[in-house]
Amino acid sequence: MFDFFTSKNKKLVNKWHDEHSEIVDLAHKVMAEYSKNNQEGAKKYLKQLNDLTVDHVMNEDIELFKLVHDDKNMDFETERMVKDFVQSFKKTKLGLMEFLSHYSKPEVPLDDAFFKQFTEIVDAVGDRIQFEEKNVYSKLKEK
Repeated sequence: MFDFFTSKNKKLVNKWHDEHSEIVDLAHKVMAEYSKNNQEGAKKYLKQLNDLTVDHVMNEDIELFKLVHDDKNMDFETERMVKDFVQSFKKTKLGLMEFLSHYSKPEVPLDDAFFKQFTEIVDAVGDRIQFEEKNVYSKLKEK
């Protein structure tokens, strides 16, 4: 109801936070289904995770780019933090999207190599999400 009065940045941060929660939930569902040896269920959640992650990352990149270039009132520290965040996550983000895209294909089996790499990625992404929400999002909510 009061969302009408919320700043654009706060709305974005709230949306991205909700998506982070959904990403984490889907990752856990993939792991649970894989652990039960349910390839079909794991693939279903992996596909949903891939779709959500691509949409989230693309939207976040676009909005952060616009924010840095359009917000004339942004302080130097916040601008630097956002730029550093975007730059430092670029390689990881591309690797994540390639991994999810590859294993989301119906013909690609989910084997032990997949699961080992997936759990490593989930740990890294979880750390990244915590950093992002604690540092970048908290600064953006102030605006």
